[in-house]
Amino acid sequence: METQIKKYAKRLKLSWIPANYHTIKASTHEEFLLKLFQHEVQHRDERRINLLLKQATLPKISDKAFDWKDVQLAPGITREYILEGEFIKNQENLIFYGGVGTGKTFLSTLISLNVIKKQRKQAKFYTVASLVNALLEANEKGTLGKFLRQIEKIDLLILDELGYIPLHKQGAELLFQVISMCYETKSIIVTTNLQFGQWNNVFGDPILTEATIDRLIHHSHLIIFNGESHRYKDSISFNQ
Repeated sequence: METQIKKYAKRLKLSWIPANYHTIKASTHEEFLLKLFQHEVQHRDERRINLLLKQATLPKISDKAFDWKDVQLAPGITREYILEGEFIKNQENLIFYGGVGTGKTFLSTLISLNVIKKQRKQAKFYTVASLVNALLEANEKGTLGKFLRQIEKIDLLILDELGYIPLHKQGAELLFQVISMCYETKSIIVTTNLQFGQWNNVFGDPILTEATIDRLIHHSHLIIFNGESHRYKDSISFNQ
């Protein structure tokens, strides 16, 4: 009997039921079936979330609540609209501008976690440097098309630390290709310490810079992070 159950469960692609059905206690057949299905669905949801979290490659963050005190929101949006990832439904972008250590990466990670756990959507975190390196490597190996198709499946793309490292010509062009591909089809969060007028220092070409900014800001909200570096303040507090 157990062998037959496992056989049919495998054909139906059920993973929780064959290993755990004997642990279910119920007073009626209907209650038994209901509990089986509930546990199977919960198990699938947990596996889906864990897979999405693994694929997202998010940085580790502390359990502390995010401090909104020095964050200046764009007109017409709320903290909840940002934090719950509601902007994704409209394929809008977020531009996080501010100094080093002011919470840009922290907030983008929190948003990604909510998008994955509550909406079951796919997020992917890259520093700009790591994405460009991956694009260059894929292009060199002849697998760029495959790599871009993987990005096309993403609902939320995080591009962290734009402005920290100037890009070579080919890297800048490949990054622009990704941003153009995402334009009006998915959402991007960009964290940067540079004003738009300084982005040419990254892309190295005024026409490419203008085209990149144009696509990012068309459907976007600018969020400004003021204040001092949280890491710097924490280190001072630790040493006092």
